[in-house]
Amino acid sequence: MNFSSEISLWWLLPCLLLSIGLAIWLYSLKNNGWVSELPKKWRYFLIGLRSFSLFLTILLLFGIVFQAFKYKKEKPIIVLGIDNSASMLNYSDSASIKKLTNQLIEEAKNTLADKFEVLTYNYSGTPSVLVENVQFNATSTDLSTAIENTRSEFYNRNLAGIVLFSDGNFNTGLNPVYAAEKLTTTSIYSLGVGDTIAKRDQLIKHITHNDIAFINNEFPVVVDVEGIKMGKTESEVIVELNGKKIASQRAKFKDGSADYEQINFLLNANSPGIHRYVVKLAHQQNEYNYSNNEQAFYVEVIDSRSKVVLLSSAPHPDIAALKSVWDKDQNLEVKFHSLTDWNRDLKNVDLIVWHEPGLNTSKENIQAIMNNSISKLFIVGSQSNASSIRQLKIGVEIPSSNNLDDVEGSFNKGFNLFEFSDKLSKAFDYYPPLKAKFGKLIIPNNAQPLTFQRIGPVVKKEAQLFFANAQSEQGKSYKYGLVFGEGLWRWKLTEFGKTQATEAFDELFSKIGQYLLVKQNTEPFRVTLPTSFSEIKAVVVDATVLNQSLEPITTSTVNFELENEVKQLSKYQFGVVGNGYKLDLGQLKAGKYSWKATTTINGKTHEKKGEFVVKPSFLEQADNSANHALLKQLAVTTGGAFMPAKKYKTIIEQINQREDFTTISYQEAAFDDLIEYFIVFILLVLLLFTEWFFRRYLGSY
Repeated sequence: MNFSSEISLWWLLPCLLLSIGLAIWLYSLKNNGWVSELPKKWRYFLIGLRSFSLFLTILLLFGIVFQAFKYKKEKPIIVLGIDNSASMLNYSDSASIKKLTNQLIEEAKNTLADKFEVLTYNYSGTPSVLVENVQFNATSTDLSTAIENTRSEFYNRNLAGIVLFSDGNFNTGLNPVYAAEKLTTTSIYSLGVGDTIAKRDQLIKHITHNDIAFINNEFPVVVDVEGIKMGKTESEVIVELNGKKIASQRAKFKDGSADYEQINFLLNANSPGIHRYVVKLAHQQNEYNYSNNEQAFYVEVIDSRSKVVLLSSAPHPDIAALKSVWDKDQNLEVKFHSLTDWNRDLKNVDLIVWHEPGLNTSKENIQAIMNNSISKLFIVGSQSNASSIRQLKIGVEIPSSNNLDDVEGSFNKGFNLFEFSDKLSKAFDYYPPLKAKFGKLIIPNNAQPLTFQRIGPVVKKEAQLFFANAQSEQGKSYKYGLVFGEGLWRWKLTEFGKTQATEAFDELFSKIGQYLLVKQNTEPFRVTLPTSFSEIKAVVVDATVLNQSLEPITTSTVNFELENEVKQLSKYQFGVVGNGYKLDLGQLKAGKYSWKATTTINGKTHEKKGEFVVKPSFLEQADNSANHALLKQLAVTTGGAFMPAKKYKTIIEQINQREDFTTISYQEAAFDDLIEYFIVFILLVLLLFTEWFFRRYLGSY
């Protein structure tokens, strides 16, 4: 046993002398007259008791630490690794697999319990302790991770062997042989399940598709079909949507042991939403397994087109020039309306372009246009007047004069809202001037000019084209841009005459449209949730709650409701993680789910809704023959043995007879403070009590 102290142990000698000195002083003749009447042996006895108790008290203050060594015996450990993947039930002996598993576990524990510590794990991926009967429902198999995690968990432990009960097939992770090679002191004993002979079968091996498609567009679907010992035959490959056949082709198998066919489909995305498509292989006679003839996949069809409304009191070439640019973008839906016959419908509109705002319009039109958070682009020409622009409440004041001026543009090199090419910046050197009102233009402080007004070589400080933010009367924030002047069509015409193209003009208004169409997210409640997951992955939802300053807070309670395809409703509550919220729903069954998240901020309820799909995994349906060759290789690599599953008793007996699987002793070092030893306090109390008792006995008061 070793010991150490925070203070040098050399101080113990003066502390001992101090303890003896204090005890002698206490029992000296000067201070205790009754001591003089005691025989010397009693006096020395009391001095010894007090010296020892004082020294022991000082000793406890030294922080002495003792290092003690303990010896622990550990039996050799046997891990029963039960592959609980669905492929274990793909064979003719599947009906007896569960019974055989229970017999293996019971036999191992009964036979090996005296000599070994037997632990049972689910073993198709990350191992987990088996607490109930194996269901064989895992959707993937990763034997490499199972072996590697077992090695890590029992590192520096007496892990003697792993009994692997499996069909040998793996479909995720690395080849398990690489993990087995790291087991330097552990043997793998393999028990093979299933038949290694390939059966006559056809199956859908894999489907390649886009997760997202755009409405009214076509999207490709590639189906990989495999035929095992099918002979020279054909099979129909069918694609169904909502139970109706929408496409079909024929797969032609050759007379081979394994034939592969790749079938290409081009499907139409006709309606928005998440759609479930099913690919089927027409059944053939004498197929071994029909369950792998069908696979489903999900595609989210979205209407991503942004809607742009062009408003003017009358047709104008500037409007036509802008429309010609945006019509080229398939993601934009552009419509022109005359203000005189406009029905004020702004549903799903993302950008409003208003030519000559305030001209020949009504109060109702102004309210419909301005009292929302839709981005806007104003083209203020010669017909707009100062009072009309003031009614827009965007912080802009235009000259009240009726005189016009020809104003050219000068590119602002400090502009940073979006990037632009050199070709565009140089185009303003030859673009003709716009017709604008003569006088000073006042813009908001938060405005960012893209071009400044230029008259000849003189660049003014006033903007010609700028962007800013504003708020409606309802407090809704939005972005807007303003062009001061009319004659944009001349820019396009001039560029075409000079370069035989309109690349700079198209770039300018394409990027203006993109900038204004990107919406600012000022919602105080946000939920982040992808629209698709794999059933072998956990579904994790993130949420953020913001205060009025758009700063994250975690004082609100966030609830979550989840409904599956059969209308079963589950309710959850988010947990706080850092500055946000997180909810782990775990692994969900394949299917389509709808969700709703709610929270209350400053007494107001906020709600978010959506849908997502959990995509099924078909990895375990792809194999109809066992891979016993792999199981044999694992056994040979680690010095174990391989047997068919039914001969599990032979494997257990081999393990039991291994002489090198023995109990080992571990030496463990333990560090204990002296003050933690209870016996020290007992000794100290006994010393003080004994001294007190004899003092009373000898007549002390």
